[in-house]
Amino acid sequence: MPLLTQTVLQTRDLVKSFAGFTALDHLSIEFAEGTVHAVIGPNGAGKTTLLNVLSGFARPNSGHVLLGGIDITHTDAASVARMGVVRSFQINSVFPHLSALDNVKISLQARTNLSSRVLASRSVTAQFDDAAMAALESVGLAADRSFIAVELPYGKKRSLELAIAIAQEPRVLLLDEPTAGMTSHDVDRTVETIARLAPGRTIVLVEHNLGVVKHLCSRVTVLQRGTVLADGTYDEVRGDARVVDAYLGGASE
Repeated sequence: MPLLTQTVLQTRDLVKSFAGFTALDHLSIEFAEGTVHAVIGPNGAGKTTLLNVLSGFARPNSGHVLLGGIDITHTDAASVARMGVVRSFQINSVFPHLSALDNVKISLQARTNLSSRVLASRSVTAQFDDAAMAALESVGLAADRSFIAVELPYGKKRSLELAIAIAQEPRVLLLDEPTAGMTSHDVDRTVETIARLAPGRTIVLVEHNLGVVKHLCSRVTVLQRGTVLADGTYDEVRGDARVVDAYLGGASE
């Protein structure tokens, strides 16, 4: 498959198996620069495995991952992040006993030669204060900067994860179920936040809430058993009889 000039990230013929189960089966997808691209599908379709491979947290059995035409298939996760591909996780992954501000400062610190230390002294990390505050402000958490992460409501913990990821200044942001377990109010707030963060970067969004997908995403890829079942705009995918039969039938928006 030729690399399109607009493509920032792509997979070529990816295969990933676990103990005889094939999670990704010769999967090829292209993610265009500056788009919000949803990856949807039933449980076990390979969505999270795909994010793990794209971000360097898992190695495929075969196939390739290209970032801007450069093969990053066997690059470790920390190096992939430094190259501009950053991911959030489906399970909350903040430091629970640090403040919101210090959580983001650790993310910023990780990009420097201080990264081997959990958190340097405040006199050293003061250099990160402005950037950390900007990241918190971008997700609506500036007023919560001093709150210990464990004390934040669930929706704000997920927003803090976004701030941590955004602090890395990603070219590609991989989001795994960013609205999972949220109230409708928090879902709306998160959708607004992602929409604000989208300009100037590519976002790959794994999401079960089809209303979120419809609102945010210009491209949708449907996976089934590790392969592409359908790919197109939301309306094109929503009208595909194969998708309705396999996944969307009976799902609400």
